[in-house]
Amino acid sequence: MSHETIYRSLFIQARGALKKELQLTLRTQRAIRRSKHHSLKNEGLGKICNAVSIRERPASVEDRAVPGHWEGDLIAGSGNSYIATLVERQTRYVMLAKVKSKTTEAVISALIKQSKKLPAELYKSLTWDRGSELADHQRFTLATNIDVYFCDPSSPWQRGSNENTNRLLR
Repeated sequence: MSHETIYRSLFIQARGALKKELQLTLRTQRAIRRSKHHSLKNEGLGKICNAVSIRERPASVEDRAVPGHWEGDLIAGSGNSYIATLVERQTRYVMLAKVKSKTTEAVISALIKQSKKLPAELYKSLTWDRGSELADHQRFTLATNIDVYFCDPSSPWQRGSNENTNRLLR
């Protein structure tokens, strides 16, 4: 008898009070078991509309010769606290912005406010990961005239400076 057979019998056959009692004995206490292949990826959820790939960035960004190109990410802390981290690629200058929540409205508003603190020539582009917190990146670009580029899926190493900074902050 495999573990899958045991789980199926728990989730399908058990009913009522017996089901609740059995769920409490499971490690995850999950109400339903899903396949590891089950996801919402093919349902169109979690996709960023009109995302510009990191591969379309100007060459001057790659060689770190010109300041003003930033890498960003959102760090989640304890008690639903969030910080947007921004690292300038050439100078490694770090800016932190406190964010109220991880919703796209809150993150975009915090980034717009943070961008106003610097002269326009020191904030030319922003590279972000594929997090849904920057789904409304077009509003950010319209408000600040800063181009936003996104890493390839599952490739956070493409923003190496920011990932290293986040590791040090944690």
